[in-house]
Amino acid sequence: MSTHDPTLVTFTPFVPTGPRDRRLALHATGILAEANAAGWIEAPDVHVTGRLAALVGGDPDTVLLAVALAVRAAREGSSCLDPAATLDGLRRTAEVTPDDPGHDPDRLAELVGSLPATAQEWLRDVVASACAAAGTVTVEHDLVYLDRYHREEALVAQALADRSALPPLAVDTDRLEAGLLRVFDGDTWEEQKAAVRETAPRRTTILVGGPGTGKTSTVAGLLALLVEQSEGVGRAPSIALAAPTGKAAARLRESVLDAVSRFNDEDRARVGDVEAVTLHRLLGWRRDSSTRFQRDRTNPLPHDIVVVDEASMLSLTMTARLLDALRPTARLVLVGDPDQLASVEAGAVLADLVAGYSDHEDTPVSRLLTSRRFGTRIGALAAAVRDGHADEVMAILRSEPERDPGSGTLDESVEFLAVDDPIEAQEKLQRLLLGRAERLRDLALAGDVPAVLQALDEHRLLCAHRDGPWGVSSWNARVERWLSEQSGFFGRQYAGRPLLVTANDYRLGLSNGDTGVVVLGQEGRLVAAFGAPGAAVTYGASTVADAETAHAMTIHKSQGSQAEHVTVLLPDAESRLLTRELLYTGLTRAKQRVTIVGSEESVRAAVERRTARASGLRHRL
Repeated sequence: MSTHDPTLVTFTPFVPTGPRDRRLALHATGILAEANAAGWIEAPDVHVTGRLAALVGGDPDTVLLAVALAVRAAREGSSCLDPAATLDGLRRTAEVTPDDPGHDPDRLAELVGSLPATAQEWLRDVVASACAAAGTVTVEHDLVYLDRYHREEALVAQALADRSALPPLAVDTDRLEAGLLRVFDGDTWEEQKAAVRETAPRRTTILVGGPGTGKTSTVAGLLALLVEQSEGVGRAPSIALAAPTGKAAARLRESVLDAVSRFNDEDRARVGDVEAVTLHRLLGWRRDSSTRFQRDRTNPLPHDIVVVDEASMLSLTMTARLLDALRPTARLVLVGDPDQLASVEAGAVLADLVAGYSDHEDTPVSRLLTSRRFGTRIGALAAAVRDGHADEVMAILRSEPERDPGSGTLDESVEFLAVDDPIEAQEKLQRLLLGRAERLRDLALAGDVPAVLQALDEHRLLCAHRDGPWGVSSWNARVERWLSEQSGFFGRQYAGRPLLVTANDYRLGLSNGDTGVVVLGQEGRLVAAFGAPGAAVTYGASTVADAETAHAMTIHKSQGSQAEHVTVLLPDAESRLLTRELLYTGLTRAKQRVTIVGSEESVRAAVERRTARASGLRHRL
């Protein structure tokens, strides 16, 4: 039985720009060459499949195509290939691409005609193949897996099943209830109290909720009360806080400490001055591997409680490594929003766990529903996008600001700039973006590190794409050109240059996703400042090698961060990246104000198009 809804699959072929298009494999032959020319697979898919075929021996064309499509699926975020949904998508390409100048209609029709008649016939071919016999691909649940992702998915499901089979942890109910009244004082915390009650006896908890629903406040209260439970009966539990990126880890620590600051002295002491690290750092980076870590089942983590925030960003591989490194008796708390963008790597683990456990009588999922972060308009806009109500989204974007009944001020937290092309967007955004860049430059030239780091989070321009007229690279170049024309500076490195770290740098202690600013330091030297405004760390600007300019950043890179004002730039409606999850993630980075820039067609396309990742994890649960 197919485990994926084919109506969610948007199989979008690329149209080659010419014979030198880097997506074309120049030496491909047979069906791989034909599928590559049709835009169904790209050069990496061809090369990997060709290498596998050479290692295991010959396989029929249908098998080679399935393997290549499974490689493509993994590159695009799925843990497996759903043949039923894929056949439907491939056949639909013949209906929409014949007029494209990059495609030969006759060759495309012949290629479509060579597809297996049914998904079951295709699966039988793969099961009987040399690739399957060699273990490079596996068929299970009517899905085709590359071996690595099949093993990781099975490991995650088995590890969670093993944890759930253990008896629940002992809880002093009277002490817990007294503690709940103490750390969650008042009637507005009922959801948080219920979540802690549910979590206290569990070894695994999945705490989900939208922005501003109090997830980290719940975590802070949970930690204090679990430490209290241990008093008099054993040692205090060892706690680890982690997140997929450095920025998300910093936000987790900041939010937990902010929540703890409202506790009494005893509960503050119970939580202590917590630290938060990236998952890579928690598990122990290894020089010889990008997917293996120092911590595993033979050398498990020493912690009694492990909390992972921004769990929507967890890939299948990282989840497998984390579960493999946990002691069976350790508590695991995964925290996140399943409606946000999933990992850039294969897997949509948090969404799969929430969906997979939805029908369980003894579910480990706890939900927080009431948001406190936004004003009425941003909250209503986020909910309408999340629920796929395009008409309601447009009504909110087009509506006039209303007066807040309490303060009497206009609620101008949502703004819509209707544009049809990047030039028009440039004209409408130049004043805002240049003003923000000049403010960063003035503070950086004054050497005011705390102020410039605080200003960094006042506004962010978020894009769907890295490249192209709507992409990050183009907008970074525009802002730098405007700033150069206004200020007369030249060169790549300059005071006020916002930075985004693109790779973990264990030598400097910087993590992928960290943000900073180049500042004029002592003796006129340029330094790169990172961290919170009150606890900044500086390095020589030239020593931070893996960092890019961040006047604009992708929505994917913005996950785990917030800004007072966020501008979300939407590409053309035809963009493959334009999805409901992308728009929702972008606009919910805003704390006070969001500006949506794009056409109505693009907004509607984003709201109506859901991200679809093939996975068998939810069905294994």
